[in-house]
Amino acid sequence: MLESIGVVPIAMRSKDLEMQHLDQLALAERWAISHRTLEQWRWQGKGPRFLKIGGRVLYRLADIEDFEAVRLHANTNGPPWPLRPSQRPRVTRN
Repeated sequence: MLESIGVVPIAMRSKDLEMQHLDQLALAERWAISHRTLEQWRWQGKGPRFLKIGGRVLYRLADIEDFEAVRLHANTNGPPWPLRPSQRPRVTRN
């Protein structure tokens, strides 16, 4: 299933922990936006957190899902979808 949404078969393993990642093109496809938009967001400090390893940019699936959850709306003119504090993802910026 994850292969169908463009999950890059890269894993960082720490004992039983496996982290899934998307590259820039896969994330752009997932959100139906240009990969150039993601580049601009990184430069502007917008968008989801990312890893830069060598010259390669990767997005952790958990960070993508957190970014999406914060932007979940119930309608077009009201506040974001109401979440209890315990359900809100922690989004931290450096």
